[in-house]
Parts: sequence; C-alpha cells; structure tokens
Amino acid sequence: MHPAERPSRRPPRALWALFPIAVTAGLYWFGRAHSPDYTSGLFGQYGDSANRLKAQLGSALEGLALVQVALALWMYRRLPGAGAAPRPVRTVHRAVGLAAFLLSLPIAYHCITAYGVELSDSRVAVHSVTGCVLYGAFAAKVIVVRHRRLPGWALPVAGALLVCAITLTWYTAALWYLDGRHAPGL
Repeated sequence: MHPAERPSRRPPRALWALFPIAVTAGLYWFGRAHSPDYTSGLFGQYGDSANRLKAQLGSALEGLALVQVALALWMYRRLPGAGAAPRPVRTVHRAVGLAAFLLSLPIAYHCITAYGVELSDSRVAVHSVTGCVLYGAFAAKVIVVRHRRLPGWALPVAGALLVCAITLTWYTAALWYLDGRHAPGL
C-alpha cells in the first residue's frame, strides 16, 4: 500500500476536542458521586487550618497565572513597550506553567476529596463547577500547544479560559476565605 493511501493513525480533531470535555465531565461526575470527607487534611493541616493553607496556595497559583499571562503577552509581542521576548522567556513560561499545574494538584485533591462537587449555594456551585472546568481548560491548552495545525485563535482562547478558570476558583474560595468569608458579589 502506498503511504498516501494508508489511513491516518492520528485521532481526528473532533476526538481531541472531546478530551477536555471528558476531563471536565469526569471530575464533575467523581465530585458528585464521591462521599465528601470533611475531616480530610492538606499537608498535615485540618479544618480551618487546611482551608487557610489552601487559600494561600490558591493565591500563589493566581499569582503564577498572572505571570503566565504577562509572559505569553511578551512572547507574542502584545506587552506594550517590552519589545521582542528573548528566547529564555519561552522556557520560563513553560516552567511557570508546570509549577502552576503542580501547585494546583494538592489544592484540587483536597477540594474534591473533602467536599466533592457541591451545588448547595451559588458561590460553592460556581467554585465547584469552575474547578472541574479548570482541568478541562488545562487539557485543552496542552492539546492546542501540541497540535500546530489548529487555528491561530485556539491558543489564546484556551489560555484565556484556563486563566479565567483559575481566577474564578481563586475568587470564589481563596479571596472569599482570606477576606473574612465574603467577597464582592458573593
């Protein structure tokens, strides 16, 4: 068989588009089906101490997300007055992204095991659903970065969705907690 006649072994683009949706839906399903363990700890902290630590880690995650935005704007020459980004900026962008992802894991693990996906009030529901979307958005961003044939708008949209998800989860939990259990609009 001629190489041009062989069927492609790559999954079609539509299948790749379903993966982030599956990640989001899977986390949502697990969070709803899982029995919450309100005594679950985080790095040896329990109860309010665990929530304080989670709020602090979430704030650090939000900071890393903002650094990611600044680095991305610089790499794509959208940062006013910065000029062209030197080559190491791409490496720093990847390293900060990896650090942000790794930092998010213990926070998410504690959230989903201690509380699951709760829909009891609007703040908690927005936080729970956005937490699931966050990992779907991360999967989408990785897919877009790896598949260079996608349209040029796909990467900024995936990156913006990821940063928005991080910011909304931070706003509905970390800021809410650190601000004495209230935040504007909640």
